[in-house]
Amino acid sequence: MKIKSLLSVVILFLPVLASAQTADEIVNKVLAARGGVARIKAVQSQRISGTINFGLGADGPFLVELERPGKMHIEVTVQGQTLVRSYDGKSTGWILNPFADDKTVQPMTAEDISNISDESDFDGPLVDYKQKGNLIALVGKEDVDGKPAYRLKLTNKKGDMRNYFFDADTFRLIKWEGTRKVGDRDVPWESVFHDYREVDGIQFAFEIDSDAPGTGQAQKIIADKIEVNPLIDESHFGKPVAPAAPAADAPGDSPDATPPSGSDKPPSQK
Repeated sequence: MKIKSLLSVVILFLPVLASAQTADEIVNKVLAARGGVARIKAVQSQRISGTINFGLGADGPFLVELERPGKMHIEVTVQGQTLVRSYDGKSTGWILNPFADDKTVQPMTAEDISNISDESDFDGPLVDYKQKGNLIALVGKEDVDGKPAYRLKLTNKKGDMRNYFFDADTFRLIKWEGTRKVGDRDVPWESVFHDYREVDGIQFAFEIDSDAPGTGQAQKIIADKIEVNPLIDESHFGKPVAPAAPAADAPGDSPDATPPSGSDKPPSQK
């Protein structure tokens, strides 16, 4: 009876052990398909530039600069105005939002700083995932846009969950599901990855289509250029400089100097 009971316990644990092992195997294949952990870790900086489109004519250039350890600089220009977010990789970040009521440079909130590690980690959540406090489980294999894909569920150390779908043949990331902060709400969000190209031995998706299902909110990112290990001006990770205020019109130059209604609002993302 004791032997039978022991066998029953072992059998109960086998699926858990097999699942964990299989999840690690998928992670290893995904990282190898990207270019390998050694090559990924050898990257000290990245610069990505291209175009972002929110729909309804709200589009413009964007720039993302990343540098170890955790430094970040983002610029998005829409309707001739540029939003800037920067982080020094330590404890301080800044936001310059020309579409906000307060158009001066503002320090990031504690919540912004807490969430920014995901954005500034260009290794991605799978590299050294255990050391980062991430838990990964293999949910299974399913169809994504007509392709078989492995679904990995990742839970980070804060308890946030997101799903990653990897092509079962190429092991490239083809879809991501999670949440995105919109105001004070967490909104379901998903991204689909296209147009993979190799840059210095590493695979990058040059097109990312994202949306919040059922809300009409969407965005498309198309990278024109991705640079590996570029030299980045360190000042980019500090406090951004607000643009000079436009000079006031001389009296009589305009019959109505009042700005148009809604000129201080962000562009529509519907």
